[in-house]
Amino acid sequence: MGLAGRRLTWLLDSRWFWAGLISQERSPALAVAGCGSHSAAVLDRSGATVAVADVLVECEWTRVLDATSTARAVIQPGLDCCGPLGRISTWRNRLVVFRDGRYVWEGPITGISWTLGGIEIRARDVTAWLDNRVVHQDRTFTDVDVMEIAEWLIADGYAPDDPGHTVQVIGRAGISGSRSYSKNVGQTGDHLRQLAEAGLDFTAIGSKILLLPETHMAGVGRLSDADLPAGLEVAEDGASLVTRWIVAGSEQSGALGEAGGIDPFYGLHERYLEQNEITDDASAAQAATARRRASMPVPVFVDTQEVTLAPEAAIDVPSLVPGWALDVTSAGTCRKVAQRLKITGVKVAETGGDENTPGQESVQVQVAATGAEAA
Repeated sequence: MGLAGRRLTWLLDSRWFWAGLISQERSPALAVAGCGSHSAAVLDRSGATVAVADVLVECEWTRVLDATSTARAVIQPGLDCCGPLGRISTWRNRLVVFRDGRYVWEGPITGISWTLGGIEIRARDVTAWLDNRVVHQDRTFTDVDVMEIAEWLIADGYAPDDPGHTVQVIGRAGISGSRSYSKNVGQTGDHLRQLAEAGLDFTAIGSKILLLPETHMAGVGRLSDADLPAGLEVAEDGASLVTRWIVAGSEQSGALGEAGGIDPFYGLHERYLEQNEITDDASAAQAATARRRASMPVPVFVDTQEVTLAPEAAIDVPSLVPGWALDVTSAGTCRKVAQRLKITGVKVAETGGDENTPGQESVQVQVAATGAEAA
């Protein structure tokens, strides 16, 4: 059945049964991309169902690494649905998206537009709450794995008012650091993103926040030119190149660390950064080393562009989780690729269709190779 006219007939609670997380490498033969069909629903903060998207005209959801993902749904209300959809509210309600009956995205609604032709809902994933939270207590960490600091930041951010979240740690970062946080100073989301530049990654899948070591490279499938009928784009991001990093801690501590220098191939590209949470030289040096690893050599990004993966591609779309990796082999451009690359972004969209004609789905995947991936 097409995108329009489909009804959500399964229990919304089925999202809690979604395996969701790949803890080990899977054989690409276990699944193929296929051509997915989407459904959506709006839930209340309490967990109750507010409305089901009887006629879903458009649907789009993303996943990103070390940032907040988004989703969008355009709904044509039915006779029994306009009332509930007219009463939904930003931050009070959340959007839940399913692909072929599998729970793939959830997050608070942050924007709503009502028109004569329908309702457009815009939402962000559960980490959006952390951008609306500050640190709630003074806390100092001395020479601990930065993953432990990330866990505390998330727990502290949600502690006064938890909209419903879980955290899963895939592994320790393997990088130690010392940090100090002051009550009511700084947004929690900013603090978490700064940590993500010091040796760890995070991503949100539904209401779950995954914390991963930066070197995590477990594979979830493979792509070749045959899987990409419209081709791909390989790009170098020269603006991200830094051969020498200098990181300063708080003014009170006087902490200062550096990593790198003149590269025989690229020359010298220096960057200075202040992180007031850092309290000693060793942590500043660790942060500088992590940043240099991510910016040397020049990061290379592979983008499948706005294309639909071939239905036979050895990819399970709901398992495309940023932080995991794909084995990419391509000779379709002058820059040949044949290596395992980390997933940094996913975008899935379905538009058009009616009760008799399937909608068109596009699946876009971004993968990257940086010094962190090479490690």
